[in-house]
Amino acid sequence: MDNIFEDSFNRLKGYCEREGYKGWDPYDGLTSKIFQGLPLIRNNRFFRLTWIQLFKRNPVNLRPLVFIAKEYNAKGLGLFLTGYCNLYKTEASTALSDKIHFLANKIIELQCTGYSGSCWGYYFDWQARAFFQPADTPTVVATSFVADALFNAFEITGETKYRDTALSASNFVLKDLNRTYDAKGDFSFSYSPIDHTIVFNASLLGAKLLSRAYYYTLDETLKLTAQKAVQFSCDHQQGNGAWSYGTLPYHSWIDNFHTGFNLECIHAYQLYAGDDSFTLNIDKGLKYYIETFFTNEGISKYYHNSLYPIDIHAPAQLIVTLAKLGQLEQYRKLAEKVLLWTITHMQDESGYFFYQRKRYFSSRIPYMRWAQAWMFYALSYYKTYR
Repeated sequence: MDNIFEDSFNRLKGYCEREGYKGWDPYDGLTSKIFQGLPLIRNNRFFRLTWIQLFKRNPVNLRPLVFIAKEYNAKGLGLFLTGYCNLYKTEASTALSDKIHFLANKIIELQCTGYSGSCWGYYFDWQARAFFQPADTPTVVATSFVADALFNAFEITGETKYRDTALSASNFVLKDLNRTYDAKGDFSFSYSPIDHTIVFNASLLGAKLLSRAYYYTLDETLKLTAQKAVQFSCDHQQGNGAWSYGTLPYHSWIDNFHTGFNLECIHAYQLYAGDDSFTLNIDKGLKYYIETFFTNEGISKYYHNSLYPIDIHAPAQLIVTLAKLGQLEQYRKLAEKVLLWTITHMQDESGYFFYQRKRYFSSRIPYMRWAQAWMFYALSYYKTYR
């Protein structure tokens, strides 16, 4: 079976390297030159949301027809960067070192400007139900993944520029994100500087970044701030171990990979901060995660109560969650069953992974950030954990 996984990874790696890590994204619809040329539609919230969903949900890739280009995505590059760092730990080579330096330096070039610290967003306008986010607005999600990757690159290369850029990102989290407080003084970080939404995985990713910065600096402010954000999210954990996506009425769903994010972030806080206060939350959440989101056949469910859509993000996050929590050996049978099903049913012969399988049709569009970067990231953890 290891040969199957090795072949899958090598085909994926070859595809991503041939594409130069550039690609389309599920949410890039508003970059269409045709859409941008229609100001009455472009400036309307309803039409922006509808246009994005047309491209996100359509199994046919219309992007070439409306002049949507393949681009670098900073978060996707961060996932690739961590993946190459993982590979370097077990098979160090000049070629891998060159990849690490290229990706780290490209990420630094893609920083957003005008904020209190280094930060990253997406190159496209994004209309969500809760708010509109213009292109190059930094988010805590993208920034957390990128900073984590730069820390990893520093540990491999010793290049202090990578560490210092990642440390600078803690100032973005501390100073530029909005906070929603509870009665105890704990709080949730906002998704970006321009919204006030409570999204648990986003806030926890901010706490993860701060705790890793604390590990390098021993700045108690970073640890205390991270602790309060973790406490807020753990206080909203349900009795069965689950979390809803957020607190808004239309954020009440419970899904697979965001649950994995939450567990990974709380564990990272404990690891970097040296604080095991939330072990019971992790144990309860991991039990719910494992028992709820994966079928006996190895299929990764999207929601706690629904199989479809089968999204490539979910099996990828399972491998990452288990590896980072030190549970991959205990759940290796599940991990391998999920990987085998995913490779068999969601990988093209050319190497790329599909975006989603739905009940009656599939989206085989080769999204670079959402699918390829995530599976590269996940398989790198699987390869190096053994």
